[in-house]
Amino acid sequence: MNRQTKRMMQRQGQVGADGAPVAQRRERPRPQQRPVEKRTTPTQFFNQVRAELRKVAWPNREEVINYSVIVFVVLVILIGLIFGLDYVFGKFTFFLFKK
Repeated sequence: MNRQTKRMMQRQGQVGADGAPVAQRRERPRPQQRPVEKRTTPTQFFNQVRAELRKVAWPNREEVINYSVIVFVVLVILIGLIFGLDYVFGKFTFFLFKK
């Protein structure tokens, strides 16, 4: 370590005057105190809930029907796919372990 680096480290408090490392104190992180908030009353809570629910974009009847049909069709397709794979793997397994 050269003289300039040693002086810089002494200024930063990393080494002592003789060049030996100084045991650094570890500062414990202090727990942050949250500001004390006033609790809401049940009526305030339900008023806030009602206000938030007014902001929700609720689907209309046509959208609900369309989404339900899409879910049903995808469900039928996936059930068929899983049934087909199960059938094929079952037949393949019986073919492998046939006596």
